[in-house]
Amino acid sequence: MILKTRLFGHVYEFKSIREVMAKANEEKSGDKLAGIAAETAEERVAAKVVLSNLTLNDLRNCPAVPYEEDDVTRIIQDDLNETIFNSFKNMTVAEFREWLLSEKTTGDMIKRASRGLTSECIAGVCKLMSNLDLVYAAKKIRVSAHCNTTIGLPGTFSARLQPNHTTDDPKGIVASVMEGLSLGCGDAVIGINPVDDSVESVARLLKMLDEFKAKWEVPTQICVLAHVTTQTEAANKFGAPLDLMFQSIAGSQKGNEAFGLTTQMLEDGRQTMLTRGTCTGPNVMYFETGQGSELSSDAHNGWDQVTMEARCYGFGRHFKPFLVNTVVGFIGPEYLYDSKQVTRAGLEDHFMGKLSGLPMGCDACYTNHMKADQNDIENLATLLVAAGCNYVMGVPQGDDCMLMYQCTGYHEAAALREVFGLRPIKEFDQWLEKMGFSENGKLTGKAGDASVFMTK
Repeated sequence: MILKTRLFGHVYEFKSIREVMAKANEEKSGDKLAGIAAETAEERVAAKVVLSNLTLNDLRNCPAVPYEEDDVTRIIQDDLNETIFNSFKNMTVAEFREWLLSEKTTGDMIKRASRGLTSECIAGVCKLMSNLDLVYAAKKIRVSAHCNTTIGLPGTFSARLQPNHTTDDPKGIVASVMEGLSLGCGDAVIGINPVDDSVESVARLLKMLDEFKAKWEVPTQICVLAHVTTQTEAANKFGAPLDLMFQSIAGSQKGNEAFGLTTQMLEDGRQTMLTRGTCTGPNVMYFETGQGSELSSDAHNGWDQVTMEARCYGFGRHFKPFLVNTVVGFIGPEYLYDSKQVTRAGLEDHFMGKLSGLPMGCDACYTNHMKADQNDIENLATLLVAAGCNYVMGVPQGDDCMLMYQCTGYHEAAALREVFGLRPIKEFDQWLEKMGFSENGKLTGKAGDASVFMTK
């Protein structure tokens, strides 16, 4: 294993694979904050050269956190299909990139390969890819999943309806739900981030959403994005309906502990869903991630944020989720400074999630203190749809008044569907037509008119 190269008459020698991986990463303010980023563009290129000549076996044998110390590492390693890994392990990272991008390599071939890849392998090849590479490769990979309906089928593009409210006011939430549904959002999930995440409040919100869904026969799934233990208690104590169980996850055991999470909690939550959940299944979990969370909790073990993010996906696939999305840009400029970094991170995360075998979406967003604006986020959303992203967010006016960040609005999903010739999930598409909100895949004059829901 060679960790040095000569570039423009200068010899660059790196101390470890960890250093190579960090310095081969595209520029990220989070890596700079951690003190592990390349100091110059030339050093970044040198690290990429070294990385390109490492084998997938080299990367597998150098997990970001040692196997003995970290249950995320253990899950990633133990879930690996050794037969598939052995057929790829002697490939260099550069050769693997060429294989992914080859016109002869199909999506099914890549999906098979994903079962033999550790997260470090996936992060490594990601660092050698251009933005267009990330779009092109991800487009090949189609990953579907079934909760009450099936997401990720060819020809579809979905949206999470996110009707957050500053006081969890039922009338405000329902008004947002009505408007979002009328504009074609909500086929992925109707999901609320609660202000009050007490068991009682979560149960109340779940019952309210379930009653609305049943009354209007909306073919979708509902979720309140509280801690996994809170959702479980809401079901056990108050009989709250659970279509989909949410949890934020990290790429290390220490990072998960910062979320108040253990692997056993996730296992228990999934079992609750499989035995008591209200959905059809078998995919019953919803995970959110985002570059930088491990650094914020000092749980990155000196590794870069792309590699730690890849490990989220390696961990998450163990639980066979229905939805996964990176909340790219949410943490702020400390980790992703501007639109260029946010765009790159969104494409990286989507690609790595897909290559991990996950039904991947993206919350294309930014905070107000970041050097980005709505045009930048619409650009990212467009690139993600081109890359075959399963879903994005639908937030009233693209402005989440509770979480205080900017995102994609209700109109974006409809516009992107029309631009790319896509439709919502089939059952939801049919429901939109029945309600008069769409016709032949396009919104009608009734779209956006929430008064339709006041008729009964």
